[in-house]
Amino acid sequence: MSATADHAEERTNPAARLGFQPEQVVQEIGYDDDVDQELRKTIEDIVGSELVDEDYDDVADAVVLWFRDEDGDLTDALVDATTYIEEGGSILLLTPKTGRTGYVEPSDISEASTTAGLSASKSVSVGKDWSGSRLVTPKAAKSKR
Repeated sequence: MSATADHAEERTNPAARLGFQPEQVVQEIGYDDDVDQELRKTIEDIVGSELVDEDYDDVADAVVLWFRDEDGDLTDALVDATTYIEEGGSILLLTPKTGRTGYVEPSDISEASTTAGLSASKSVSVGKDWSGSRLVTPKAAKSKR
């Protein structure tokens, strides 16, 4: 694929824009009937395998975390998610868009991310019902554990 085609895909494919790469192991947390199946498929197409579920017992390269306001404490969910990823890995936090059931305030996402030791590197609309935030753990903070 040409560099031009790569850049075109990044603009149109939310999974590519969020940094997923071939051969990554991606763990999915918070799956339910309301998730965006099209986004799941595009992530699986990019990484070349199915997403692994919450019972996966090894470390992953990235985590996809579907989170709704009624799912409990976001900070706790993010801290738990960081235990599943490799150093330097990322978490794709997916929350319902404004006006949708389960909407999470951006200020709550920012506060929970900071408290969990994560920083937002990119936000993107990933479908008609979901917004995504790519959160990363600073490598220096991760290596101090």
